[in-house]
Amino acid sequence: MFNFKEELAKLPDSPGVYLMHGQKDEIIYVGKAISLKKRVRSYFRESTKKSPKIEKMVTQIKRFEYIVTDSELEALVLECNLIKEYRPKYNTMLKDDKSYPFVRVTVNEAFPRIIMARKMKKDGSKYYGPFTSAGAVKDTIELLQKTYKIRNCTKAITVDGEGMSVQNKRPCLNYHIGQCEAPCMGGMPKEKYAENVAGVISFLEGDYNKTIKELEAKMAEASNILDFEKAMEYRDLIASINHVAGNQKITTKNFEDRDIIAYAEEGFDAVVQVFFVRNGKLIGREHFYLKTAPGDTGSDILSSFIKQYYGGTPFIPRELLLQEEIEDEEVISRWLSRNQSFKVKIVCPKKGSKEKLIELARKNAEILLEKNKEKYRREQKRTVGAVAEIEEWLGLTGLSRMEAYDISHISGFETVSSMVVYEDGKPKKNNYRKFRLQWVKGADDYLSMEETLTRRFTHGLEEIEKIKKEGGDINLGSFSKLPDIIMMDGGKGQVNVALKVLEKLGLNIPVCGMVKDDNHRTRGLYYNNVEIPIDNHSEGFKLITRIQDEAHRFAIEYHRTLRSKDQVHSILDDIEGIGPARRKALMRKFKSIDAIKDASVEELKDTPSMNEAAAEKVYAFFRS
Repeated sequence: MFNFKEELAKLPDSPGVYLMHGQKDEIIYVGKAISLKKRVRSYFRESTKKSPKIEKMVTQIKRFEYIVTDSELEALVLECNLIKEYRPKYNTMLKDDKSYPFVRVTVNEAFPRIIMARKMKKDGSKYYGPFTSAGAVKDTIELLQKTYKIRNCTKAITVDGEGMSVQNKRPCLNYHIGQCEAPCMGGMPKEKYAENVAGVISFLEGDYNKTIKELEAKMAEASNILDFEKAMEYRDLIASINHVAGNQKITTKNFEDRDIIAYAEEGFDAVVQVFFVRNGKLIGREHFYLKTAPGDTGSDILSSFIKQYYGGTPFIPRELLLQEEIEDEEVISRWLSRNQSFKVKIVCPKKGSKEKLIELARKNAEILLEKNKEKYRREQKRTVGAVAEIEEWLGLTGLSRMEAYDISHISGFETVSSMVVYEDGKPKKNNYRKFRLQWVKGADDYLSMEETLTRRFTHGLEEIEKIKKEGGDINLGSFSKLPDIIMMDGGKGQVNVALKVLEKLGLNIPVCGMVKDDNHRTRGLYYNNVEIPIDNHSEGFKLITRIQDEAHRFAIEYHRTLRSKDQVHSILDDIEGIGPARRKALMRKFKSIDAIKDASVEELKDTPSMNEAAAEKVYAFFRS
């Protein structure tokens, strides 16, 4: 039993990160502190004024733990990592993680390529971006290929002693449409190709004028020799570059890089709008949806967003313009600057042009929030709202994680089962699991479900015990994180199978049966020995149907995959002397494994391709 008084007395007066655990030992909040002793104690001190969010969270804390760091900056870095890892309930969270594309120039290669990349790596390449859309990256790469004839293929090209490319491949389509000079054909000087690469880099670094002047010279030269078709190509390229260079809504006299960040919120939903200004020009914008926690302030929203977003993007500008001041401005500034050659400034402008940019971003955020409000309400209704309806029907509370199971087999073929997981009414597909049954022979759904549940929960308990023994924190995964309720596809029989397994393992988890009518449609829920009728027009009913269908789909899909790979075999294959021909003959005559089990030796012997010895082996196999 966790003794709060004793553990609070042990807290060090040092910087670090603290983790609050809920009733199921899940991490519900991660925070950092200059002094762990002062910060963590404040949560449990009655005299300390707390926000509604903190008041509610404290009532759910079962225990806490902490990690000491050398500085507040280290604590901030660790806090960001832990929030991203555990996604705690009471931390403001980005609703989805996005990766932004870059233009990558592989300058570490003899004949560099220009390609799109989703991540920045330490591989010797030059990266430019991030861009706000993959389309923008593709358009830029296509423009540069037309202009500088740089390759984007994966062919390895070697250089001979004279600095010329060595032929090793036939040219691809890009060569034939005039977008690559095909060094893979051999005979291209490395120095000449390097000049084109230098032009690409100059363009990506914002020097459009140099590229335009080069193209204008080539256009004039083509006109002089009366090659008007080529001159028109150069003219079109110049027009494309001017479009890219001039397609800016904001241009400043100072050539700075900055991000302009503002937000709008309503209820527990918020939208953060970011304008990206690069080299003094607005190159794009992006918005992010956040799920806020009760009591979160604007400062909390902006601080959480900055730590999550800039902890995952490789490019950080020199300046962040914020709608409101944030509490940890100085330490966040140091964190952002730690891998830069400059200090990242965080500014909250109160007047002038910068304040107007913030206001513009804020208005955009409000428009997006209003535009998507109804969409979020529908989503909330069909997920969290549906779970609330199920809780009301069953008289339960705190249902977040639901697990459902299904069995799949075709007569005579190996049985498989599936486990699907829903959290807060949404499928959590990275927690789905498949089982190839090992203990059960033949088609017995009850025994198959018993094996599935026994293996699932035994594995989970062993995993939890192992982590506890090793002294580490419980990294709740697909097995070690136990469900709040088990949804069985069936009535009393399936529910009793699950309760039997749970009792044997010492687990107390509610089990509910999803009962279907004669037309195979859900008609009610079986819980505590009572069938509860449900409204088949409600969101709760629709969620139950989705869970049933998903469990069935996942099991069928797994079984089909195994069959297609010839990995699923008939139980008859385990009988000595029964090969593919005899197996097919038996199934053709008896139609099911159960009928073969009940057959006499004489009936088995009368099957085409069978003889008395084979019939006796089949008969004995099912009675052993």
